[in-house]
This record gives sequence, C-alpha cells and structure tokens, in this order.
Amino acid sequence: MKALVVSCFLLPLLVMISAEFSAEDCRELGLIKSQLFCSSCNSLSDYGLIELKEHCLECCQKDTATDTKLKVYPMAVLEVCTCKFGAYPQIQAFIKSDRPAKFPNLTIKYVRGLDPIVKLMDEQGNVKETLSITKWNTDTVQEFFETRLSKVEDDDYLKTNRV
Repeated sequence: MKALVVSCFLLPLLVMISAEFSAEDCRELGLIKSQLFCSSCNSLSDYGLIELKEHCLECCQKDTATDTKLKVYPMAVLEVCTCKFGAYPQIQAFIKSDRPAKFPNLTIKYVRGLDPIVKLMDEQGNVKETLSITKWNTDTVQEFFETRLSKVEDDDYLKTNRV
C-alpha cells in the first residue's frame, strides 16, 4: 500500500520533470522548436541571458554527434551565372578577389541563369550536398570553405622558399 501511495506522488512529478513544451508553446515564447538545438541554449549564459535558458531547454532538440562534427569534403564547386552578379554583389566580390585562390580544391563554374550555389563533393566527384549561397556575405562564403573543405598540402617550393 505504501508503495502505491509513493508511486502516485512520484509519477506525476516525473511526468512534470520530463515534460517538454509543445511547438505552439515554444512559438509563443519566440522560439522555433524545429530549428533550436540544445547547444544553442547552453551558450545563452555567455550572453547574460540565463533567464531564457530554462525555457530554451524545454523547446530544444538534442544535438546529435553528426550535428556537432561538420563533414569536411575534399572538393567543391561554386556555380553561378555572371548575369546574376548584379543581384549578388557579395558573391561577385568573393569570386573576383584573391580569396578563391586560397582553396585549390574549389572550382568556380559559370552556368547560364543559375543563382549561386555550392556543391560539395566526395573524392570521386559525386555531389554529396548542394547549398544555396544567395544570402551569404563574402566573409561567410570564405569561412564556409575554410571549415568545410579539406586542407590541401601545397609542396610548391617557390611558395615555401625551399630548394
């Protein structure tokens, strides 16, 4: 009998502790449940937003190991039409600068009428991911390639000053 009474009190408490907010509850709090990862909630205290952390943790999705470790690809192709440079001056600035030269495994391909996209490829040249970069600024494009493209060892003795 005593176990029944204890379980009657503990069961509702366990349900309350493990309860999460619904998508609608999160939306009312200004959070989008489907796009919020718990790692983002954990960094709120860095910005002095500790009071939001509890609600954030109720609305977040658990980060998986694949989400925290970015996949790095051996090569990429940035495809764009020069006719779109007026609409995407940040992409034109990236392409016309010396920044693409920092990525020997990046190819720039001009495709008529195409908005700027990036295709990430495996060793055999098979496309694994395709991303639209229309909203990215020049620095974001460079940072993306720095983090998602594998580094290429350059043994050019003229650049290393070795004979």
